[in-house]
Amino acid sequence: MKVTIYTDGSARGNPDGPGGYGVILHYIDPKGVLHESSKSAGYKKTTNNRMELMGVIVGLESLNRPCDVEVISDSKYVTDAFNQKWIDSWLRNGWKKADKKPVLNVDLWKRLLEAKKDHNVKFTWVKGHADHPENERCDKMAVEAALSSDLLDDAVN
Repeated sequence: MKVTIYTDGSARGNPDGPGGYGVILHYIDPKGVLHESSKSAGYKKTTNNRMELMGVIVGLESLNRPCDVEVISDSKYVTDAFNQKWIDSWLRNGWKKADKKPVLNVDLWKRLLEAKKDHNVKFTWVKGHADHPENERCDKMAVEAALSSDLLDDAVN
């Protein structure tokens, strides 16, 4: 099954303010019918990068069987971690970057790796705020979630 996951994250007052993520999942069934679901949530105190990661995680965790997945994100932080093989280096080096400093958001990177393990995942970067319809929708969802009155707790690393 082929699934496309569109994601975006937002933080207002990064890193001490609220943030949110938006995610849209697309699946076209064998009859050619598009099925769509979406999710978003906001957090009291977070960072943009944590919200970018949460969008991908929630999208992948929504899948109930192994899939071929294309994750489309405007986050170089997320897409480059896989496409530039940063994640492989981080794992080899005990979650340390090339400059020997610790990788931030390790809790979410580990959760993301767990969420993607049963899937064949490709990460595609798109330029943000460039009229990509699903990316624009995810951005709007993320901002609305960040401004919501129903914010969840999230610790900033």
